[in-house]
Amino acid sequence: MTETALRPIYRITDLAADERPRERLAHLGPQALSTAELLAILLRVGVRGENAVQVGQRLLSAFGGLAGLHRAPFEELCNQHGIGEAKAAQVKAAIELGRRLALEAPEERPTINSPADAAALVSYEMSGLEQEHLRVFVLDARNHVLDIVEVYKGAVNSAQVHVGELFKPAIRRNASAIIVAHNHPSGDPTPSPDDVAVTRAIVQAGKLLSIDVLDHVVIGQGRWVSLKERGLGFV
Repeated sequence: MTETALRPIYRITDLAADERPRERLAHLGPQALSTAELLAILLRVGVRGENAVQVGQRLLSAFGGLAGLHRAPFEELCNQHGIGEAKAAQVKAAIELGRRLALEAPEERPTINSPADAAALVSYEMSGLEQEHLRVFVLDARNHVLDIVEVYKGAVNSAQVHVGELFKPAIRRNASAIIVAHNHPSGDPTPSPDDVAVTRAIVQAGKLLSIDVLDHVVIGQGRWVSLKERGLGFV
């Protein structure tokens, strides 16, 4: 074995031409690349001791995959070795473009047929949040997801949540229905009295606006609860 073969590869240019991410994407298409290789194209260069693919893999490991990168605070991503503001912005922008594309293409928009469908779209990300976040699924007449909008962060209770704010995304999109979802950082998705009170207020407001409130889903750690299924806040 030669000395060259034994030497660690720290630069993308040290790879054979047909093994470099950009060249592989050009010849095989993006679907042939690993997530770390796709990140490497965004990052362009690595750091001392790591090429861009290895940096991409390190980021995926540190944040628990793409979903973790998506929900990671911008500052935390910037503080990763070899990243900084420019690369962090590129990664965040690319992930957000992918999320928007999935919602924009009508034939690829998720359809909500049950509380489990709604929970599946947000539970992985929301179960790891350290504060309560409240999000609204904006739905068309066929229950296709037009958008998922975060409208509130903090304790979900009737004194804090402004119900009218929840309907603004639906009104802007001329939506037919919404589903509300929020997380319990404790990991226990059991609805609280405040959750029930907020749900009741949201349902009443929806009736006034002619926008159906299909459910309120509480996300816990590995579990979720549908207030509609439990008959809490829905009359």
